[in-house]
Amino acid sequence: MSLVLLTCIAYGSITARAAPPVTVAEDAGGFTLANGIVTARITRHSGNLTSLVYRGSQLLAARGGGYWSHTPASVPTIESVTIDPTANGGDRAEVSVRGTYAGRPLGSGPGGGVAADIEIRYALERGLSGVYTYTILHHRPEYPFTAIGEARYAAKLDDAFDWMTVDARRSFRMPTASDWNHGIVMNMKEARLLTTGEMKGRVEHKYDYSAVQFDTPAFGWSSTAKQIGFWFVNPTIEYLSGGPTKLELTAHRDATFNVGPQYYDAPAAPTVLNYWRGSHYGGASAAIAPGEDWTKVVGPFLIYCNSGPSPGAMWRDALARAAIEARAWPYGWVSGVDYPHRPERGAVSGRIVLKDPVAPGARLGHLLVGLAHPDYALATVSSAAGRGPGQETVDWQRDAKFYQFWSRGDGAGRFTIPAVRPGVYTLHAIADGVLGEFARTDVSVKAGKTLDLGALIWTPMRTGRPLWEIGIPDRTAGEFRSGDHYWQWGLYLRYPKEFPDDVNYLVGKSDWRRDWNLMQVPRADPADTTGRGRGAATTWTVSFDLPSAPRGRGALRVAIAGMEAPYVGVAVNDREVGRIRGLVNNGAIHRDADRGYWQEARVDFDAACLRKGANTLKLTVPAGPVTAGIEYDYLRLELDEAAEANRRPVAP
Repeated sequence: MSLVLLTCIAYGSITARAAPPVTVAEDAGGFTLANGIVTARITRHSGNLTSLVYRGSQLLAARGGGYWSHTPASVPTIESVTIDPTANGGDRAEVSVRGTYAGRPLGSGPGGGVAADIEIRYALERGLSGVYTYTILHHRPEYPFTAIGEARYAAKLDDAFDWMTVDARRSFRMPTASDWNHGIVMNMKEARLLTTGEMKGRVEHKYDYSAVQFDTPAFGWSSTAKQIGFWFVNPTIEYLSGGPTKLELTAHRDATFNVGPQYYDAPAAPTVLNYWRGSHYGGASAAIAPGEDWTKVVGPFLIYCNSGPSPGAMWRDALARAAIEARAWPYGWVSGVDYPHRPERGAVSGRIVLKDPVAPGARLGHLLVGLAHPDYALATVSSAAGRGPGQETVDWQRDAKFYQFWSRGDGAGRFTIPAVRPGVYTLHAIADGVLGEFARTDVSVKAGKTLDLGALIWTPMRTGRPLWEIGIPDRTAGEFRSGDHYWQWGLYLRYPKEFPDDVNYLVGKSDWRRDWNLMQVPRADPADTTGRGRGAATTWTVSFDLPSAPRGRGALRVAIAGMEAPYVGVAVNDREVGRIRGLVNNGAIHRDADRGYWQEARVDFDAACLRKGANTLKLTVPAGPVTAGIEYDYLRLELDEAAEANRRPVAP
């Protein structure tokens, strides 16, 4: 065996010519798929992955294994071999477990079941050290209203996995059983202070490992003792929710209860999660009304196994595998479901041209361009019963019902979105440094065609000339103080120590990276170490000078990355001019994130509130729970001196 072949085996796949053929065996309990590298066991009826053996090691926990949150286990099922390896020379096998809705919701994921047919498939190919899985949901027109709760694929791993890697900044050893002993619950059931073992004093919070799915194509666990890795690899985000900015849980190590509500006994299994519809960070919607013929294929994604000298080396190999899978998407071997192959898909190209008269030199940083279903009214039980339409609009940030297709543009604004399912979409573009987004409706994608949209002029909305700005409009609060470690539990408890006199920001002298905090929250009591207490109101002050007394209308424009406050009061020179309120609570603060569902607010006021010389603008978060605050993405004060003064504050 050559050195090249040995290297390939060490990191996972081997060449197809040298690999043993794929086999599938069926018995009363289920199916066994094997290819000489991995052996996977799938149970009948539930479609759960109960065993995955790689290089002689069992990767899954005895209790748990791998499973979709919504399975057909509550109804009679049909199990079958959908790809027979004897018919393709041993190159690939696939098995299916399928159930039909019969009046009782299927699945038992968080939020309950769903009124839809469910099929679960697993596929194995020659030479690959991993197994693919995907699920197909079908709501027929005669089925009742249904709303899908939290939906994901989860895997509980063997205790040998002790190193978790989400991204380059969050890759480290996780607690062992001794570390977990008597871990005190810090924040209800979510955060735990480890009190024994080598990690004594460390706080564990599963939300600390949330990540932007678009930027996290491979994540998982490795074993430092066995030098093996287990990874989830998403070749695309088209079947996930919320587009390229969606934050979701990825991996964690939970714990099991001991004798009381404030103590834990030992860690449960290492866990990996692939969310396609979640309730976190503003959530996502997948609600289907009666009469709708709706289907969605979630996946296939790859459960990848490898080995290597270090966790970092195995993670880099998983990322390399993710790049291979992305190039192969859509997979040519998927059949029998609503899954267009590459010749049946289209593409869209063009160029975003930024034209901002107020900032003629502005550039498009980290341009993202995508196609999403047009905004729509949320289906509800009331609307399904004919008592009026849904009142809530679902945009691309909160949509899990339909597919989305996103790609990165280059520095000149050029973009190409490949492998798009035929349909009519709204095209969206967002970029660092530009407040708001570009949108173009009625983009029709046809099979086998590339639609060239040419130059698309993006003129960002302005209400007047800018007087000052704080931060960078990039849909995160990460550029502010503590943003480089935003995932650390309890930053809201540290705020009173780091800003004993609140934030006092002097335009032209202060540095937002140091002088503007990641979050504005109620001031916690110094004795509060749990994050469950209430805090006092906080007021942040922005001080700035004007060369003359302005006239017309002023507008404070605020881009919001995290919102949990009931409102934020806005005062100009100690005169209240409005409140920012009525926004989505996206839970970003108490879930230790630097972003969630992104929102923009504007407060208009009579420019007569301003004066020549020194001025102040104050932002007040009222007293309340210590996480009931706001994370700013970006703030800009604009002045339109030609506008008629508007003395009535406007706060959307």
